Amino acid sequence: MNSNIGTFPGSPNILKGGIALIDPGTSSIIRIITLQYNPDSISRTLQVQGVGGGNSHRSEALRLMGPPVETIKIDAEIDATDQLEMVKNASDTVIKSGILSQLAALETMIYPSSSQIISNNTLSNIGTLEIAPMETALTLFIWNKNRILPVRITDFSVTEEAFDVNLNPIRAKVSLGMRVLNIDDLDYNHKGSSLYMSYQQNKEALAGMFAGGNLSQLGIKSIP
Repeated sequence: MNSNIGTFPGSPNILKGGIALIDPGTSSIIRIITLQYNPDSISRTLQVQGVGGGNSHRSEALRLMGPPVETIKIDAEIDATDQLEMVKNASDTVIKSGILSQLAALETMIYPSSSQIISNNTLSNIGTLEIAPMETALTLFIWNKNRILPVRITDFSVTEEAFDVNLNPIRAKVSLGMRVLNIDDLDYNHKGSSLYMSYQQNKEALAGMFAGGNLSQLGIKSIP
């Protein structure tokens, strides 16, 4: 896989998917993680949030408690082959650590920072009775301008497939499971909520662009 494939004359400009970490308070960008190769497929599941269950009142059959719970799974590849071909000196990161820096950027999304851990330990040692769970950056999964989703990483697995002479990984597959954070997960005024509402409103606009069909295509003339 050559990352320069899109540079040939006349070839399209291929957008990259990726993940952005932003400060939920200031909206400043903390880190952008661009996928080296776009995955061939994305698996999405939407769980309907209906009212009640089998014993619910008949008047509630069409009611929804909120947006569906949406989960996303992707498999991404990281390969240092192209980078190794362009290395100019021994100080380059790929020579010193292979793809460990790329893996670390992904993995630390699901770690509280070491400074938070140390701070909480200090608070515990001085007898603080209640220590709030540690808050991470707001994670956004970005898959073109129509899909900018606030997410929580729920599953993360790495398969390292090749190593250099120092046993640094130089090729790996990363599987990510994500849960889209909606207005039921965040305060309505939270930055993540506004991004989710933009995502849903954009989806509604796209649905309005769909021409739809007609009853004759279904073999009927009218709804009884």
